[in-house]
Amino acid sequence: MSTKDYIEKDYYKALGVTKDAPAADIKKVYRKLARELHPDKNPGDAKAEARFKEVSEAYDVLSDPAKRKEYDEARSLFGAGGGFGGFGGAGGPRSTPNFDVSDLFSGGSSGNLNDLFDGLFGAGAGRSGSRPTGSGPVRGQDVTADLTLAFDDAVHGVTMPLRLSGPAGCKTCGGSGARPGTAPHRCANCGGTGYVSRNQGAFGFSEPCVQCRGTGQVIDDPCPECAGTGTTTQVRTINVRIPAGVRDGARIRVPGKGHPGRSGAPAGDLFVTVHVEAHKLFGRSGDDLTLTVPITFAEAALGTTLRVPTLEGSVALKVAPGTPSGRTLRVRGRGVQGRGRNGDLLVTVEVAVPTKVAGAAREALEKFAAAQPDDPRPEITAALNSIATGRGE
Repeated sequence: MSTKDYIEKDYYKALGVTKDAPAADIKKVYRKLARELHPDKNPGDAKAEARFKEVSEAYDVLSDPAKRKEYDEARSLFGAGGGFGGFGGAGGPRSTPNFDVSDLFSGGSSGNLNDLFDGLFGAGAGRSGSRPTGSGPVRGQDVTADLTLAFDDAVHGVTMPLRLSGPAGCKTCGGSGARPGTAPHRCANCGGTGYVSRNQGAFGFSEPCVQCRGTGQVIDDPCPECAGTGTTTQVRTINVRIPAGVRDGARIRVPGKGHPGRSGAPAGDLFVTVHVEAHKLFGRSGDDLTLTVPITFAEAALGTTLRVPTLEGSVALKVAPGTPSGRTLRVRGRGVQGRGRNGDLLVTVEVAVPTKVAGAAREALEKFAAAQPDDPRPEITAALNSIATGRGE
């Protein structure tokens, strides 16, 4: 993606958040959108797939404080959504709020500006008389991928194979781009920098060298496998270790498994976003597991001992007499493995009311109702009596 496209994309709009949204809100919105738009949930839906890629790209930038800061500075300098018409050209910098040409040369922003000029006009562009810094080794780009896990695998941890297709170092030439037995040599036209300079007004601009195509090296005898690029498209399988207790939406970093670097530089990293499938019985709240268990009216009134499932087997759970429907009981240490301690199992009991009651069961309930001395709704009864007294009934 070019610098122009990068600046003109509105990542905040893609996620539907404000520019000053805190990181926690951005993460929450992304996780919701990722679940809704994930290709596994929308098979064959090209629009959903495109939106999924859009929000993933936006989150990749806005979730990283350094990337977000650089993105905000770039859009502030060149005008968010305004393209590049606001800088350069015959008219010079356009008049926009908070835009000061002196800011371009202030020491506080020189580092970010150099990065911007590199992307806009080629490395080494800047004030008149500046020299190209040279191509040199360049770290490989990071790669993002998605992985869907079963609920149990996310709780216990698992190692999953992940198949990736993309550029990788050529095995024939070892990434040099030259036929085995030969080696690249420094470009005489640019002196190995990869760029040639020219002056235009107050600025000195650098352009990629046409002879070495900006690499700073010339390959006389290219590798037949990669045609001199040093990389080939390969399908590779990477075993990704998912730690126990990983949560839905978590990002796992796998160092050195991204795109290969240039000129011997290290490869980028692989970032895997984890999506956890729902369990048919259990829910999850932090490191706690949640479970809803129906009980009969007799069990709630008289008390009972239930046998309830866990992810590791089953446990006995005592229900005290008079337990109301909706009460949550805690079984300690039977949740998800956390840092330092396991979470708990939270069991919510709900009284199951039969839809049909007949025969001996109905007779028993009628006798119980007649023998029950307590009023289950005293406040309501008192209010009704007050109304009746006021009417003289």
